Amino acid sequence: MRLSKSFFYTLRENAKDEDSVSSNLLVRAGMIKKSSTGMYMIMPMGKRVLANIENIIRQEMNAKGAQELLMPALIPEDVYIQSGRRAAFGSNMFSLKDRYGKSYVLGPTHEELFAVAASMDGRSYKDFPYNLYQIQTKYRDETRPRYGLIRVREFIMKDAYTFDIDQQGLDVQYDLMYDAYCRIFDRLQLDYKIVKADTGAMGGLLSEEYQAISSIGEDIVVGCEGCDYSSNLEITEVMDIMEPSDEPKKEIHLCETPDAKTIEEVAAFFGKEPKDFVKTLLYNVDGKIIAFCIPGDRELNETKALKLLNANEMELAAFEDVERVTHARVGFAGPIGIDCPVYMDRQILKMKNFIVGANKSDHHYENVNIDDFKPEAVADLTQVKEGDICPVCGKKLTFQHGIEVGNLFKLGTKYAESMNLFYMDANNQLQPVWMGSYGIGLERCMAAVAEQHNDDKGLIWPAEIAPYRLGIVMISDKDEQQKEQAEALYEYCLSKGYEVLFDDRKERPGVKFKDMELIGIPYRITVGRGIKNGIVEWTERETGEKTEISLDEIRAKIDAVYA
Repeated sequence: MRLSKSFFYTLRENAKDEDSVSSNLLVRAGMIKKSSTGMYMIMPMGKRVLANIENIIRQEMNAKGAQELLMPALIPEDVYIQSGRRAAFGSNMFSLKDRYGKSYVLGPTHEELFAVAASMDGRSYKDFPYNLYQIQTKYRDETRPRYGLIRVREFIMKDAYTFDIDQQGLDVQYDLMYDAYCRIFDRLQLDYKIVKADTGAMGGLLSEEYQAISSIGEDIVVGCEGCDYSSNLEITEVMDIMEPSDEPKKEIHLCETPDAKTIEEVAAFFGKEPKDFVKTLLYNVDGKIIAFCIPGDRELNETKALKLLNANEMELAAFEDVERVTHARVGFAGPIGIDCPVYMDRQILKMKNFIVGANKSDHHYENVNIDDFKPEAVADLTQVKEGDICPVCGKKLTFQHGIEVGNLFKLGTKYAESMNLFYMDANNQLQPVWMGSYGIGLERCMAAVAEQHNDDKGLIWPAEIAPYRLGIVMISDKDEQQKEQAEALYEYCLSKGYEVLFDDRKERPGVKFKDMELIGIPYRITVGRGIKNGIVEWTERETGEKTEISLDEIRAKIDAVYA
């Protein structure tokens, strides 16, 4: 492509409203442009990168026998009601009505429609297994879009679904997708971890995530210093290794604690540590006020809480709800006498003589024990902390931030049963189909690669996904020899079918070099003064290494780039 005849621009200054390295560089490189909050235009140079990522994904999916199709993005809302997931998506789903008043949504994911499609050819056990996938736009009304392409409202996803007659078949297909995903992310040259994760609104038997390691990652990837254990923070078990307290039980005592609401304030008042307290957190869980009791030095894990209650959504209770169930001002909630169900973390079972709110303004109870109140259930409800004990080997846990670029789900028969997807087995009995679901976010992959592959000059794309593998820079269009040889190299590339970027603009050499570096072209040929001696300069973007190469040898070098 000749830059002099192309739509091409770059920005010299940092983007003002971008909050990550990747989004800033992608905007400056002219690859994306924000159109509104959480929505981006993919510009020509960025589209080439995205198309290369798409090609890698398509190649690896097809190699595993998957068949590509395309689903509509506009879906009747009834489909999600039938599967039971409409409430789970809640306000995250864009909804609208057509001119006849029928309710539709913009698809956030497509398990339901794929189940419908599978019913067209799946009536006999002999029809299985098979794998269907699409590369298509998804829509989610994110509360807080951020980090450029990492958290957006409109995005392109590759979602695939496997269909089998039993769990054994599902396991085989799952392993094939696991291998395909490893190959995809290896080709993208991502530094990633595979972690166990919560199945969430998808449901099913198992979920694993591919997490690209990055400081801006919204997920915490939990690892271990002693083994290969890895998990998402949301589901990591807090090991119950606390030693039971051997101190004798004391008599419960109501204490006046004026203006002491927070754990820190109450700890200072009693001269204790946060670990000596049990804090009571009040949440609105699917419309009901629920109290969660956890050790004072721990945080509630909302994913575990939702799982325990088999609920869809939770948020901190409103002030008026807190005051209604505690009969006190906010800040004095406790499990004794509270007017709502109480759920307790299992570590509290080993505590004695702890301090809780008294459900009375400016008061707390001290010397509380577990027989002073009755929880609805006891479970692992807290967030694991870095340095906690690994559930596998007992060594210390480590934390890294990750960007979820892909996920795998063993859905089991959940969607088949809700969407009436059954097959006839060898005994002429109807059985539900076993499904798997597998997703990759293309723009997230693009952003994750940009986060991991950059320097102070700009992007450093791996060759396989770069917009162009090779750039040719002509220093002066007024030098006929430079012009002739640069044109000859460009024509050679075209004759071989190589897509190459030719910077023939009437710009200063420094501008041309900076643009090539900013947009991340892996290899650059500079045709300058050395051409008088039959020499051009070869530059590698990643290392910055420059080599002088003769015109007799440069074509072999070019061929090697595209081999």
